[in-house]
Amino acid sequence: MLFKNRLSIDNVRNNIVGINKKIMLRNGKKTNYISFDNAASTPTLVPVLTKINEFLEWYSSIHRGTGYKSVISTRTYDDSRKIVADFLNADFEKNAVIYVKNSTEAINKLSYRLQLDRNDVVISSLMEHHSNDLPWRNKCKTLFINVLEDGRLDLDDLEKKLNSNKGKVKLVAVTGCSNVTGYINDIHYIASLSHTYGAKILIDAAQLAPHRSINMKGKGSDDYLDFVVLSGHKLYAPFGIGVLVGPKSTFQSGEPEYTGGGTIISVSQNNIYYAAPPEREEAGSPNIVGAVALAEAIKAINEIDMTEIKKHEIELTKYFLERLTKIPRIKIYSNTKEALIPNTAGVISFNIPEFSHSLLACLLAYEGGIGVRNGCFCAHPYVHRLLNLSPADIRKLQQDMMFGRLKNVPGLVRVSFGMYNTIQEIDIFMDVLNYIIDNKKSICDEYMYISSTGKYEPKNLPKNIYSEFRL
Repeated sequence: MLFKNRLSIDNVRNNIVGINKKIMLRNGKKTNYISFDNAASTPTLVPVLTKINEFLEWYSSIHRGTGYKSVISTRTYDDSRKIVADFLNADFEKNAVIYVKNSTEAINKLSYRLQLDRNDVVISSLMEHHSNDLPWRNKCKTLFINVLEDGRLDLDDLEKKLNSNKGKVKLVAVTGCSNVTGYINDIHYIASLSHTYGAKILIDAAQLAPHRSINMKGKGSDDYLDFVVLSGHKLYAPFGIGVLVGPKSTFQSGEPEYTGGGTIISVSQNNIYYAAPPEREEAGSPNIVGAVALAEAIKAINEIDMTEIKKHEIELTKYFLERLTKIPRIKIYSNTKEALIPNTAGVISFNIPEFSHSLLACLLAYEGGIGVRNGCFCAHPYVHRLLNLSPADIRKLQQDMMFGRLKNVPGLVRVSFGMYNTIQEIDIFMDVLNYIIDNKKSICDEYMYISSTGKYEPKNLPKNIYSEFRL
């Protein structure tokens, strides 16, 4: 399918690769697949795939190559950085746009390059994905912003921690948007507060970038964002690339954590002269295809207009919550207040007491062809807090997990929207969910628990299920 008309929120669904794929249910019937797991990864946009196929005819190794295709590939790779910088409203002259595999690698890279020691403090939060938590723990003193009863960040607690550690806080590292509850943090207020106390700020924008515009320059003199990371696979370009954007000065001294080809100006047997950023931070042959994909995805999102994406996803979230809150005994862990919906992305986590989260996610998949996610979403401390687990509960939970006792491990079911999802898909979801609830016993009798994986599966599956694609 080739894109012919201007991309818009109204036709974006027709420009999603694989949108009309039929998948097989437990009963052998086929249905249209519904992906409500966009917080994990988004599908590919048709214009992105088209651009990739076009570029592959010119693909070659970049930098130092004199061949015709090398020149085109080098120019394309270098030009993509400016597209990323503009998407984030970053000063391209002052900031380096560094390509990595994903947001996780980007944050790990920064954790090494800030040259932290045990006397330094990094303030993260209880809301974070593990990728913006674990990299700091073994390099400095790490503190965590508390969360309020409803799951939002306690910004008063942030200021208390900044004040009590004044002069020691090197960085405040927070997510722009929770991948569990969808809360969008006031990153510019947090930036201003951090700068007031002499700390820099990192925004993990992996979850935020597909849903809201990002302005690294800020609107005032002190609300700018020092560092931003994002991942292509959450931005409709799942070709294995991530980005770290931050001041060039941060990367001009010291050794990068990975060294090798592409990072140097000159090497002799006795010395090394490293290149300037961003090249010194990108060891080895880079992911040129990923850079092309990300740049094209950004261009497509700009064409659709983030304002229209936001408006559409707010409508989806509002409608979903209106219907979900009517289900008896359901427990919702994301925001349900209509006034706060504009400050959340379409990420809703919930539980139904009669079902384990693992079983319910399995039932939605095999009974309705609906892809959701369940568990703790690489944000264990946050989910523990949302579930009100005590320290003793957590110790017991970790003990069970270490010994492979996974059946009763707590977690949530998460629905997350992309810009291509529809009201009609939500209606189907609600029909399937109510069908599962109304026919719990007869349906659940058809499923079994697999102790080795901690998951549920149908007792009987069609012989040809999952046969559509193989290597």
